[in-house]
Amino acid sequence: ILEKHEVLKKHFGHRKFREGQEEIINQILSGRDVLGIMPTGAGKSICYQVPALCLDGITIVISPLISLMKDQVDALKTMGVKARLINSSLRESGINAAYINSSLSAAEYFRTMDRAANSEYKIIYVAPERLSADDFLRLSENVQISMVTVDEAHCVSQWGQDFRPSYLKISEFMEKLAYRPVLSAFTATATKEVREDISLILRQNNPYVVTTGFDRKNLRFAVERPKKKDDTLIKLLKSYNGRSGIVYCSTRKNVEEVCDFLIEKGYSATRYHAGLSDEERCMNQDDFIYDRKTVMVATNAFGMGIDKSNVSFVIHYNMPKNLESYYQEAGRAGRDGEPAECTLLYSGADVKLNQFLIEKGNDTNEDFTEEMKESVREKDRERLKLMTFYCTTNECLREYMLRYFGEKTSSFCGNCSNCNSNFETVDVTTESQKIVSCVYRVAQRKRSFGRVTIIDILHGSKSSKIISQGLNTLSTYGIMSDVPVHRIRMIMDYLIEKSFLAQTDDEYSVVKLTAESADILKGNQKVSMKLPKEMRRSAEKGKASYSSPEYDINDKLFSELRVLRNQLAMEARVPAYIVFADAALRDMCRKMPVNRDEFLNVSGVGEAKAEKYSKQFTE
Repeated sequence: ILEKHEVLKKHFGHRKFREGQEEIINQILSGRDVLGIMPTGAGKSICYQVPALCLDGITIVISPLISLMKDQVDALKTMGVKARLINSSLRESGINAAYINSSLSAAEYFRTMDRAANSEYKIIYVAPERLSADDFLRLSENVQISMVTVDEAHCVSQWGQDFRPSYLKISEFMEKLAYRPVLSAFTATATKEVREDISLILRQNNPYVVTTGFDRKNLRFAVERPKKKDDTLIKLLKSYNGRSGIVYCSTRKNVEEVCDFLIEKGYSATRYHAGLSDEERCMNQDDFIYDRKTVMVATNAFGMGIDKSNVSFVIHYNMPKNLESYYQEAGRAGRDGEPAECTLLYSGADVKLNQFLIEKGNDTNEDFTEEMKESVREKDRERLKLMTFYCTTNECLREYMLRYFGEKTSSFCGNCSNCNSNFETVDVTTESQKIVSCVYRVAQRKRSFGRVTIIDILHGSKSSKIISQGLNTLSTYGIMSDVPVHRIRMIMDYLIEKSFLAQTDDEYSVVKLTAESADILKGNQKVSMKLPKEMRRSAEKGKASYSSPEYDINDKLFSELRVLRNQLAMEARVPAYIVFADAALRDMCRKMPVNRDEFLNVSGVGEAKAEKYSKQFTE
């Protein structure tokens, strides 16, 4: 049995724990259930892998995705932890780990189960569906399970953005065990309701709850509302100068079109979505992870469990359905601590697409009852509304996001597109009265319309729709013809965000009056908001800086170390970041180790990696 600091240094190459890690590990080792809410890149896996290696028996890690399991096991291999992939010929001294899921052949599966029955493994990753299988239950009765860990624990909650009914089997599995092991649960994204749901549904015993904070200071958040997304996408990629990154799209069709467009423009891009064959998905994912391709264009099917440390930007070509998904996907940038860019390209069409996806979502899922489907849809509609507010607010984006997750922070972060733009506070009371009055006049005719039609009326559009329906006869027709359409839209979005107007959540959403609308109409309410100054923003304004004392290292040496790392990674047939993250290479540049002992002082270098790589790198 090893001591926690010994495990941390020997296998993971770190001398000290990050915020929250040690207190979580201490609680687990004392026998207490824990719930850890830690952002992507904060080191959640350390919190259960270290105690798993310290405890007597086996740790079962319940994980939702095959790629997540494989990535974890691949990483354990390089740390001197003997992680067996069944068909691997690896023979390292250390502690065995394995995964059990549908990717294994029948022969591999039975071989893994036999080895697990003989207690050959310390960590076993398993899909939640497997928990109710008779053979897995028999295995669980005959081995000593010291801990059950639930990864991506938000999947257990209907309040969560990625609810999976299979996660409801976890508490049933725990009840069937002869004795109760420690139950630890971890997630990167959980609001207050989801946190409470997780502990309640998993039936944790007085869990120790740790929230390390959602603020990733190295990430710069930005929202753009481009007329042509493709032009903005190219502009952004040029500014990133060949760095590695992800472009997320809402649909498979968009992925195909955007990927083809980038390849045509000369970018090293590949694609990932559920419509591709398993073989192509695996090949494309490897091309990105092994740095053979620079840009991954993907749906949200890509990314969970992919621990690629040198992703320096994430662009959302389409707006996601909720802030939880956005935070998790954007958080795949900057895992190495480097400054990174997270940019969302917003358009009103994204809202309609997401409304359609919500209404049609889960219709074919046999695990959902009709009542469950409607409950999920209702929560999804509310989350979409708050996601839309994020895209249209002129307040600090970081503050908006952190407030959503229940965290208080400054209203000015200095590192988002809103804080770094030239905004000024403007009195928009008169414009607000005109907009609310238009909605009121439409309602008087017992009609209701969406934002686009209301704006068309205000701006005096001569479209056939406006004329044929007699909307040009309204008293509010054309009363804002001198105001740019984008400015009307921004003010209307602000009125909706502040509940002076409301927007319905259904597929054909319309703008309606609220109880607060009367205060605007009667002139009892002054309205001020931040709006862009009319002057043009400098092209360089607000871009993340890639130069600071922490990152001020010898670029030539850093490049040579990367070349060496890539050669070793190719020889071992593993992604470069599995050998060493960029953060470790930067630390080598700072510490300049010339022997094995000095090499062991580099962050991210454990005994196994020192044994393998110290000679080449110190030379």
